[in-house]
Amino acid sequence: MSLLVVGLSHRSAPVSVLERASLGVDAQTKLLQDTVAAEPADEAAVLATCNRIELYADVDKFHAGVAELSTLLAQHSGVGLEELTPYLYVHYEDRAVHHLFSVACGLDSMVVGEGQVLGQIKDSLARAQETHTAGRLLNDLFQQALRVGKRAHSETGIDRAGQSLVTFGLEQLALGAPVENWADAKKALVIGAGSMSSLAAATLARAGVAEIVIANRTPDRAERLVQILTEGDDTNVLARAVPMASVPFELTRADVVVSCTGATGLVLTGDAVAAGVESRTGGRRAVVDLDNLDNLDNSDDSDDLAVLGDAGGTAARTPLPPASAGTDEDCPLDLSAVAPGFSVMGEAAVAGMDAATLEQHAAWAAGPTVDRRQGGQAGRGGPEADAEADAELIGALAAAASTAGRIPERRRPEPVAEPPRPEPVLFLLDLAMPRDIDAAAHRVTGVRLVDIESLAEASADAPMAADVDQVRRIVSDEVAAFGAAQRAARITPTVVALRTMAADVVAGEIARLEGRLPGLDDRHRAEITQTVRRVVDKLLHAPTVRVKQLAAEPGGAGYADALRTLFDLDPETVASVSRAEESTEKRNARNRGPG
Repeated sequence: MSLLVVGLSHRSAPVSVLERASLGVDAQTKLLQDTVAAEPADEAAVLATCNRIELYADVDKFHAGVAELSTLLAQHSGVGLEELTPYLYVHYEDRAVHHLFSVACGLDSMVVGEGQVLGQIKDSLARAQETHTAGRLLNDLFQQALRVGKRAHSETGIDRAGQSLVTFGLEQLALGAPVENWADAKKALVIGAGSMSSLAAATLARAGVAEIVIANRTPDRAERLVQILTEGDDTNVLARAVPMASVPFELTRADVVVSCTGATGLVLTGDAVAAGVESRTGGRRAVVDLDNLDNLDNSDDSDDLAVLGDAGGTAARTPLPPASAGTDEDCPLDLSAVAPGFSVMGEAAVAGMDAATLEQHAAWAAGPTVDRRQGGQAGRGGPEADAEADAELIGALAAAASTAGRIPERRRPEPVAEPPRPEPVLFLLDLAMPRDIDAAAHRVTGVRLVDIESLAEASADAPMAADVDQVRRIVSDEVAAFGAAQRAARITPTVVALRTMAADVVAGEIARLEGRLPGLDDRHRAEITQTVRRVVDKLLHAPTVRVKQLAAEPGGAGYADALRTLFDLDPETVASVSRAEESTEKRNARNRGPG
């Protein structure tokens, strides 16, 4: 059997795909059960975090294993296999071990060096143990990954290479200001009471917020988190628990909201956020559609600009030039009144003209005497082809106007200055995958939203600490040690079977000796038995020790086969030893837990 991992993460897939492929706890459990039920896999574990989904398995065939694990990930995530495949990565044997150890050390995290992933690996192992899908290999692997991660954090300064995702997110909200100064005296609402939410609450408490409200679907978990926060010695934060139904009201009081739940749908919609801001500001609900400012219909400009005006004053609107007050020869526009930056050739210039005026303007635009620097055209300097294209456009509009009479005014002149956004009154940090907070909330005036996608962009150029190299060396050493231990372990059943066979031979010969010498007293019988056993042990000691050493080296898997052949060992005897040891290991692992 061999270790295989198939997965996707923030390094291989866009956040939109990760979000759709995310797995809840029930889906993870079902995926584990289906994986071990599949033909190529004997063990399975799922590592699902906010920025990765990975399926680990002990398989007997590489290609069949990759195909089966990829198919299972697609089925349980709900993302089609064809769509998912380009984003999947595959690691096998030592590379798979190296990958998990790197993940455990924070080297593969969105924020390098963050330690929260250790808790997620621990949860992953616990789930595999609870569903009885973790055997000797995955128990050993995940237990060792936890030890390697702890070693990296204790022996190096990898923590200095980055912060936890929570801390990094708060730094992004603070816009460069020290988090402690930004958080001072603020009121925080934390939605969810899982490991990420608990970390967020503790981080906010240490940062100096005045109050933390915990909202969770399970009241007991929220109350436990409140108890932990209020009993801590390093903070004096006020904390209380509320039901999820109280979130809309708490939004009107909170300065900071951190959300990380396991919900499959949105927890906070854009309208809910807007309503919360409206209630606390006492003004109109102000939603700025930053993506569609250029497409607002002029017929509704007064309403649109009134809403935008809630964000900090009515935006200046450049009026259209007069439709037919030409002072330049043959030009129907008053060029002296045209504002800088307004195109006298564009669609906005001709909006509202009747057919005759459009034809006049088209003729002027196509004329050879046109000075294109006039009327705010400085810097355009287009060639004759541009003039012809503009004239063509205007001509087409004229043709349309000949039947309609006039072209209704539909566009404002370019460019349109975006209204200034006021200072945020509500800070939102969405650490969930899939997202808890509607992305449209970033358009609400007075709101600053940071989510997984924006964190990925912000962390792309994060500096790497010198300690990263030291952690990489630790990972390489630990991978080599783990591989050697696993290879040595694979020959252990063969060695045990050999010693069992030798013990049976000794027992048979002693029994035959007693038949030949029935008068042998107990003292002599014991001495003879001990002597024969010592002889056998000495004969077997050197070859068994040496074969374990050889088997631990890369390419040493063949020594077990050689030993079975040389001593004519029964394969079923070796297999029974393996099954017995694995059963014992599983029982011990359940008793130990993933600690």
